[in-house]
Amino acid sequence: MQGENNAGEKTPLFAIHDASVVRASKTILHVDDFTLHEGEHVALLGPNGAGKSTFIQLLTREVFPLYRDEPPVRFRGNPRPQLTDVRRALGVVSSTMHEQIRVHLPSVDIVVGGLFGTLGLPKQVEVTERDRQLALDALERLGIPEVAERDVMTLSTGQARRVLVARELIRDPQVLVFDEPCTGLDPEGMYHVRETMSTLAAEGRSIILVTHYPEDIIPAIGRVMLIKNAAIFADGPKEQILCDEVLSNLFDVPLVVDEHDGWYSMRGQYGA
Repeated sequence: MQGENNAGEKTPLFAIHDASVVRASKTILHVDDFTLHEGEHVALLGPNGAGKSTFIQLLTREVFPLYRDEPPVRFRGNPRPQLTDVRRALGVVSSTMHEQIRVHLPSVDIVVGGLFGTLGLPKQVEVTERDRQLALDALERLGIPEVAERDVMTLSTGQARRVLVARELIRDPQVLVFDEPCTGLDPEGMYHVRETMSTLAAEGRSIILVTHYPEDIIPAIGRVMLIKNAAIFADGPKEQILCDEVLSNLFDVPLVVDEHDGWYSMRGQYGA
């Protein structure tokens, strides 16, 4: 639920201030200031190893920043939220999660597993008819009801990726985090995953997208944050951020950015 601070302003969904994540005496991410409001969308763009995944782990509380008298990360204004509250609000879909599917189960069972935080059904758990219906509804909303009884290992990569989205959707999260969602997909799979993000954004859920490519940024996402060398490199409206000069500086190679009907693409400026 959205709250308000003493000035009558709405409390951000996430607020980060002076957060440093350190491993082996090396700072792998530093965030001066970042806020994300309920229903707001943002895309995180940057090179491999820049700190994008660590940033997401700060939000999901999988990693913690250095101690400060004032806690650096707040969730809905709470400096020490319960992990269960954060997980209830966030759904996370990643290509690495897809790689972890190694079980021959009907797709509907994979989706029901989202209620328990498992890839599949945990032992000694009785699945109710309501649980199963929630899973079928999630598959229906994503346009793949026909895969419900199919072995998830026999699905196309694009279908399996959408099954994982349904697995998160079954818990009705307010925020969907898509971490490199189009990695390993063919053009058809990419189309459907991007369409899925558009559908969820239209429902009023916050979309946090982590990607290397502007092509993944759906028109509904109006804000882009660039991460380079373990720090925020730029943050603002995509019309200002997604341009030749800024992305060339981000990736340290000459790039050309094109835009068509709210979609952006990037290509190398060879021979420059």
